[in-house]
Amino acid sequence: MNTDTDNAGGPDADHDDAPTDEAHTDSDQLQRFWAVASLHADLGEVEVFMGTSWGQAMAPPAWSFGSTPELADELVNRVLSGDKTATTGPYQDYVDDEPLPKVGDLSIVLDGAGTPKALIRDVEVVTTTFGQITAEQAAAEGEGDRSLDHWREVHRQAFSSYGYEVDDSTKVVWERFVVLYP
Repeated sequence: MNTDTDNAGGPDADHDDAPTDEAHTDSDQLQRFWAVASLHADLGEVEVFMGTSWGQAMAPPAWSFGSTPELADELVNRVLSGDKTATTGPYQDYVDDEPLPKVGDLSIVLDGAGTPKALIRDVEVVTTTFGQITAEQAAAEGEGDRSLDHWREVHRQAFSSYGYEVDDSTKVVWERFVVLYP
């Protein structure tokens, strides 16, 4: 559960799962998107010995960036334009709610209405501290003026809004991703 921020302006809680998580997405629509996206990304063409693989049979997790539908729309558009290629979330989100991401993980990114818009794959995952995020990592998130100062301000604000105390020693998970589809 990433809690990216700027999110184009304000705290974005990167992949927050909040306003437009999978529960709010039509499962048929999600499966149709996955069927098309997996073929276009060359993910579903090879059958394994025993039939369809688990990864081909089930769509990957679906979530939205940001804490509001408007922010989700803005951030998914940044992903689609290539401006946003990374996200950061509080480490504690993963400890409490879901497994840590790993290189190769796939996700479907939703817009603010819960419509699937992009299939992404993690290509780099770093567990670090808030104070150790670099200017390069901050810029990859494609938010605001792309500066480290901006990143720190909006992420501190976003993480705090979710009830986390944030200082330079706060553990975070930073993910770089590539868009596989569209």
